[in-house]
Amino acid sequence: MQITVYGIKNCDTMKKAFAWLDEHGMAYQFHDYKKAGVPAALLAQWAAHWGWEALLKKTGTTWRKIPETERRDLDEARALALLSVYPSLIRRPIVMADQEPVLLGFDADAWRQALLASA
Repeated sequence: MQITVYGIKNCDTMKKAFAWLDEHGMAYQFHDYKKAGVPAALLAQWAAHWGWEALLKKTGTTWRKIPETERRDLDEARALALLSVYPSLIRRPIVMADQEPVLLGFDADAWRQALLASA
């Protein structure tokens, strides 16, 4: 199984995810979407799988810095446009296995079930 982890390197949740993967001896590739961005097709795939609302991280400083006019009356198209411009708004980590979306966010039990059961 080829695992790709998407996120931001210095995020505390990402550090937990990396530690979990390393502890379980799982090989993975890392894609820092703050540095490398996320292709629109991949954002659309994630939105189709989890819903755009689940992808949008509204608890951080990036969200609060965006003008209210841009945050108001979001629909999928507007939300995906924001996620593309402000990748820090994308919830993390996102795990793809064999190019299919598997996990959104970090929960050790969910990761154990999804990644170790299929390994």
